[in-house]
Amino acid sequence: MPLNLPNFLTWLRIVLIPLFVGIFYFEPRWVSEQNQNLGATVIFTAAALTDWLDGWLARRLGQTSAFGEFLDPVADKLMVAAALIVLVQLDRVDAIVALVIIGREIAISALREWMARIGASRSVAVSVLGKIKTISQMIAIPLLLYHQPLGPLDCRIVGTWFIWIAAALTLVSMVYYLRVALPHAWRRVA
Repeated sequence: MPLNLPNFLTWLRIVLIPLFVGIFYFEPRWVSEQNQNLGATVIFTAAALTDWLDGWLARRLGQTSAFGEFLDPVADKLMVAAALIVLVQLDRVDAIVALVIIGREIAISALREWMARIGASRSVAVSVLGKIKTISQMIAIPLLLYHQPLGPLDCRIVGTWFIWIAAALTLVSMVYYLRVALPHAWRRVA
């Protein structure tokens, strides 16, 4: 495992998860609800930005590694899953939405692993649809964490719309990936 700046940023995202979740367990006399929301939003947004930054730095500095390529999506999925679980607990996201998004991430990760083992990993590379789904999530989650008006923007309403869009895109992209993988599965069975 090479320890370089991109991998450090990926590890930092994972280390931030307990702080991100823990902020909602502070006593109200220590941290107001508004400050909990703001703190969680800042932590999540910083983690999302380091996700982009670590990939950019790895390519720019020539520090890509198999370990980094493995750990980066794991860190992303852990942070998104933690955020969704917190949002369900705070009653800001329906459990079915969290289940769809988290379930899809687990299923597609397993599918990618299997496809890599049979030598067809390029078949399930990240699609444009998957990227749009991720962008929808990355807009929705901070808005739902913040949960207060931001000028004329009602973060709750806009965040709710974006998380439902992300859930719908999650299902559509999962069907897409399964359709791509199905011919490989039939060849293995036959």
